[in-house]
Amino acid sequence: MIAATGFDKRNVAVLGLGKSGLATVRALEAGGANVFAWDDSEAKRSEAKLAGFRLSDPNGWDWTTFSALILSPGIPLTHPVPHEAVGKARAANVEVIGDVELFQRAVNAAGKDTRVVAITGTNGKSTTTALIGHMVRRCGGDAQVGGNIGRAVLDLDAPEKGIVYVVEVSSYQIDLAPGLAPDIAVLLNITPDHIDRHGTLEHYADVKARIFARQGVGDTAVIGVDDAMTSKICTQEVARRAETVVPVSIGKALSRGVYVLDGVIYDSTGTQAAKVGDLREIKTLAGAHNWQNAAAAYATGRALGYQRERILAAFESFPGLAHRMEIVGEADGVRFVNDSKATNADAASKALATYDNIYWIIGGKAKEGGIASLEPWFAKIRRAYLIGDAARSFAETLKGKVEAVHCGTLDRAVEAAARDAAADGAALKVVLLSPACASFDQFSSFEERGDVFRAAVQERLKVKGGATA
Repeated sequence: MIAATGFDKRNVAVLGLGKSGLATVRALEAGGANVFAWDDSEAKRSEAKLAGFRLSDPNGWDWTTFSALILSPGIPLTHPVPHEAVGKARAANVEVIGDVELFQRAVNAAGKDTRVVAITGTNGKSTTTALIGHMVRRCGGDAQVGGNIGRAVLDLDAPEKGIVYVVEVSSYQIDLAPGLAPDIAVLLNITPDHIDRHGTLEHYADVKARIFARQGVGDTAVIGVDDAMTSKICTQEVARRAETVVPVSIGKALSRGVYVLDGVIYDSTGTQAAKVGDLREIKTLAGAHNWQNAAAAYATGRALGYQRERILAAFESFPGLAHRMEIVGEADGVRFVNDSKATNADAASKALATYDNIYWIIGGKAKEGGIASLEPWFAKIRRAYLIGDAARSFAETLKGKVEAVHCGTLDRAVEAAARDAAADGAALKVVLLSPACASFDQFSSFEERGDVFRAAVQERLKVKGGATA
């Protein structure tokens, strides 16, 4: 655990008691703060009480006595309207920050020889974070991986010489971390998402760009340049000339940077472009979106001082990440892929672009824009299996373009898709759960949705005597 320093014997409010919130309470108490903790959810409060945490009702808080409000990233800071506590804190001139800000301050205060790698982007950040952590360990480093993935950032090990913190940060977390100053900052891409929490796409992009705001000489910015907004941010960072900027692209050669052409990764950060290796044979990094993740991870590895050969060897042993194009089973020419993390159309497009002969399980709680943008990949889909709240609207989009079957629930969709794929004579068929939707109509999280899919597949393959991943 990392003790949150700087608030010894001072009052600090913590609002939101999920995983990161509870870790924040522990970290602040370890740093000597007087913590006033609360969650608006009765269920979360009950869980916190059972775990031994003391709660304090905000109705009794005297904001003039507080030094900070630590806000869970899931609680609105600006849009659609700030949480009531945010308004009261600001009125009392109390700073409003998050756990990533506490983490950065603690790392700075420790004065140890550590490095911080922070990764953000609309899509791919979890896989990239996991891949970088795996690479650091395979190259002999001590990687502490967490943040918006896995362990809460304040639950990571305390700063010690040689530690490399590999931290996934969401736009919400960046918005609450004005002091974030990573040694290596990675921005993968920006596509429309979370507009309800940021107001406009432009503001969302501005928040993402803040990951570079406090970088300086000796730091590295790794920036994908394949969409208009990240390309603009890259141009701005190059003009600022504070840190070393490494552009990353998939599909086009760069005069300077790291790029991938037809699955082959090239490094042109030196005097001339050098071929690094072929990513096409690495199953866990299949698809152009994963090539972008690998290119960003490679650029990070080079910035950390690792040799090209060791980086590529680490990629080859990467086990992949659950719910991100995770191969959960294969039998009789049918591959089952769990891409439950694809909670919007842009994320689902990555899996659709990777495979052919797709039996597509889709639906849930729809995001703005639906799936109309996925039409370029409809020809690859043999049949779609509709589940959840979005079934009716998605059926309208698919009408006359892709045959669709209303299944209602995920278990029925797996059964129908598996049966139809088995009857297909193609060499490889893919039953793909890539919902392009949030999970909250039928499941508590995308993880639960993916776990249900995996269990249904494995049960089916066990009965049929097939192989599981």
